[in-house]
Amino acid sequence: MLPKLLAITILGLSSLAQAAKAPPPPPEIVFRHAMTGEAAAALVEFVGRFNAEGKSGKVVLQHVGMAGDPHQLPHLALLEDEEYQKFFDSHPRMLPLYKVMAGAKVKFDAAALFPVLADVVDDNKGRIQALPLALSVPVLYYNKDTFRKAKLDPAKPPLTWWELQTAAGKVFDVDRRCPFTSSNPAWVLLENAATQHGEPIVSPEQGGKPALALNNLVQVKHVALLASWHKSFYFRTFGAGREADEKFMSGECSMLTSDSSLYLQLLRRKPFDFGVAALPHYDDVRGAAPGRLLPDGAALWVLAGKKKPEYAVVASFIAFMMRPDVQQQWVRSTGYLPMTSVAVSGLAAEGAPPELLRKAVERLSDRRFASAAKPKGVFGMSRVRAILHEELEAVWANLKPAKEALDTAVRRGNPVLQPMPTDGTVTR
Repeated sequence: MLPKLLAITILGLSSLAQAAKAPPPPPEIVFRHAMTGEAAAALVEFVGRFNAEGKSGKVVLQHVGMAGDPHQLPHLALLEDEEYQKFFDSHPRMLPLYKVMAGAKVKFDAAALFPVLADVVDDNKGRIQALPLALSVPVLYYNKDTFRKAKLDPAKPPLTWWELQTAAGKVFDVDRRCPFTSSNPAWVLLENAATQHGEPIVSPEQGGKPALALNNLVQVKHVALLASWHKSFYFRTFGAGREADEKFMSGECSMLTSDSSLYLQLLRRKPFDFGVAALPHYDDVRGAAPGRLLPDGAALWVLAGKKKPEYAVVASFIAFMMRPDVQQQWVRSTGYLPMTSVAVSGLAAEGAPPELLRKAVERLSDRRFASAAKPKGVFGMSRVRAILHEELEAVWANLKPAKEALDTAVRRGNPVLQPMPTDGTVTR
């Protein structure tokens, strides 16, 4: 009996020793996102590939709609500025990406990023705060079939807002439903009107306090013109986000200003013969630079307050997403702006016009097109956009003139603008 008991004891002690020596499970990190369709499918594929390599840890993909408690913060979040409340029900702190990569001792070639995209996610010292993974620029889409019916040359899209007004009038004569519309109007129609014409979005006041500058002459002139179109039924609005995209793709609206990533959806769906052109500008404003646009969209942010081994997994995943083969497939699957030159071939393989790609690389590489209007030292622009949308709605409803609405937006928006934290973290 005693020998048997000793044997069982020895086996038990041996098992305990082996268990004590067993390595801890690899760290898991949560990646929260709000992507849908092909972009969501691409994320699933890339996360699966990263996990299959199994080198440093595991990434758990979590759609924001499936997050039981938004206050349980993830490690990574692919989100737009205005999505913070939806993602977290708060405004948590973020850890700048350059710190994450340096702390994990993982190589990150920030210089490889196109300067125009880096400008969106860097700080005042040029240090990268987030990965510009899902950015776009505003462009003009138009229905070539409707242009032909209206006796407009489909090879000559409107280049200025005055030409678009003429085109909208001719389209209205043949199809009164919706000559022109816009998605994301605060970004497309106001912020980019500022950048194209050399106006700031935020200006410092005396003492360095940030102040909105979205009620300058160009913006007032532009909103007043759009209001006149709205009254004439040349221009219709459908919401603060991308609601207008579907109105264009269904054929209801003949012209649309929206983000460039929609191009790939149109290319695949081919709902009709469509064209894409540069965002119109005002040729009667001195110093206008039509190509000086403000990219926007979802960036990949790292949340603060996590453990060092978890940040090591984050850094490895960021390095994975920067690999040339991953970038090429991401661009090919989503239509978002390529982060580096090696990703451009992904769009070429999808059939995008070579001339369009050449111009895209030229523009994204040219530091002159990096917008000086992007506010870097402040946060709160997501709430400012919500205010802008409310004031624009008052203009479209003929409740306020353009000047009063923009002055009100600036007065309401200034208190929500705050300087960035000084503890080395970032908030939006």
